[in-house]
Amino acid sequence: MIRVRSNPSPAAVPPQEDAWITSYQKLLPHWHSVSLSHQHSTLPISISRVNQFDAARLDIEMSAMLKEQLVKVFSLMKPGMFFQFEPELDAFLEFLIWRFSIWVDKPTPGNALMNLRYRDERAMEIREKARTGLEGPGLTVAQKMWYCIAAVGGQYIWARLQSFSAFRRWGDSEQRPLARRVWGLMQRMEGIYKAASFGNLLIFLCTGRYRNLIERALRARLVYESPNMNRAVSFEYMNRQLVWNEFSEMLLLLLPLLNSSTVKSFLHPFSKDKSSSSTEDDSTCPICRASPTLPYLALPCQHRYCYYCLRTRCAAAPSFRCSRCSEPVVAMQRHGSVVEHKTHSQ
Repeated sequence: MIRVRSNPSPAAVPPQEDAWITSYQKLLPHWHSVSLSHQHSTLPISISRVNQFDAARLDIEMSAMLKEQLVKVFSLMKPGMFFQFEPELDAFLEFLIWRFSIWVDKPTPGNALMNLRYRDERAMEIREKARTGLEGPGLTVAQKMWYCIAAVGGQYIWARLQSFSAFRRWGDSEQRPLARRVWGLMQRMEGIYKAASFGNLLIFLCTGRYRNLIERALRARLVYESPNMNRAVSFEYMNRQLVWNEFSEMLLLLLPLLNSSTVKSFLHPFSKDKSSSSTEDDSTCPICRASPTLPYLALPCQHRYCYYCLRTRCAAAPSFRCSRCSEPVVAMQRHGSVVEHKTHSQ
């Protein structure tokens, strides 16, 4: 038996006492770079475009409701006074909504219902931490002031300028060249604004940011105020209104096409008073409920009618049924005379 002698392994050398400090200093720059990349990373968030449009619509409805209440105040004053100062009234209402919502860092009524708020998108470029993507400061004082100037003052000045130019008839050919040039400049400005608004709408539908030009110019983006809040708008009333709307439109379409006498004669066999109708007085016309002045018999049931009543019903409905027995009337016969067919009489 051969024995193999192995060389003894050298003793393990223990690390130095400050080796961990050296390793920490080597890894510290890498740790800083990784942490900074995570801090400055942008979390993709998606704000519902429908919510943003609904918020704008709700703000318009709120202004209309306030305006309706103020109109009632002007109803007791001189006629025409309200229409004379209508632009000022609209600007005053818009200013009130801005003053008690955006200026005090609160959402507008429509934004509050849709769980939205304004955020300064410029400040998000230098932010240090992002957890949900909805953080960020509100609008600055300068942004709030410019929003008021553009949304409230701009709309008021443009409305007043349009009413003044229309009253002075700047667009007529008899006006001075300066007035016509100003009118043409206004038309071009309006066309450019509408084209820019349409382009902004297309961009908004693609990206979901900045629903109008004012928000895009100020970089005021709408984000969710609370990430866990559900949409509080109920569609129950809207669905009920849609159902009744469609049902009423269907009735308006079908009722003129229905003949009341035809429907009545069709439902007559199923009525409960069939026995009472059989015992009804046969001496009166079942249509006009009077004694027949020119009595005619409906064949083959031989019930008596007025000539004009039976004639008009047979002419209006070729498949006319007797009002007493619901049997089809195929001919007419004068009481005590020969048979007169409907086709021959027609």
